[in-house]
Amino acid sequence: MIIKMSHTNSKDYNKPNEGLIVYGRIVPKYENDIWTYTEELFSDHYNKQYDSEDIDISYIDDKNKAVYLYYDDVNCIGQIRLRSYWNGYAFIEDIAVAKKWRKKGVGTALLHKAIEWARQHNFIGLMLETQDVNVSACRFYAKNNFVIGAVDNMLYSKFPTANEKAIFWYYKFCGY
Repeated sequence: MIIKMSHTNSKDYNKPNEGLIVYGRIVPKYENDIWTYTEELFSDHYNKQYDSEDIDISYIDDKNKAVYLYYDDVNCIGQIRLRSYWNGYAFIEDIAVAKKWRKKGVGTALLHKAIEWARQHNFIGLMLETQDVNVSACRFYAKNNFVIGAVDNMLYSKFPTANEKAIFWYYKFCGY
């Protein structure tokens, strides 16, 4: 069950924010106006945890923003946070699925909800950013027909230990 975040259920925001195991990186290549990538797997794996973010209540009432929460029977096990972006796309700011629910269709259902929201608001598609070391996420976006639109090797340069590149993924609606 997917429900839009409201004042009533906003307490469930951040509940599905659980870490991931970094086991490699994708290596993008741009040639002849097309992005492709290969994967480089690491011999040593490590855990990565994203910080929980304070809830921004404006996502409840602003028509240009939305958070959808995915529930099993009673527990929030997934969320997706969206907003309008200047370039005509809906920007997925965050998507999170609790560890034990990954690879069970929760993320796909949340993406479908994002597509529905974006179409209702007349966006030309969806876009998002993830790190090159989040191979599982990159595979997930590629499997769901997102394509790489850009790579930014400076976005995380403030964090010397990160050694990550930002990968921007796009899902363009037909007709645009």
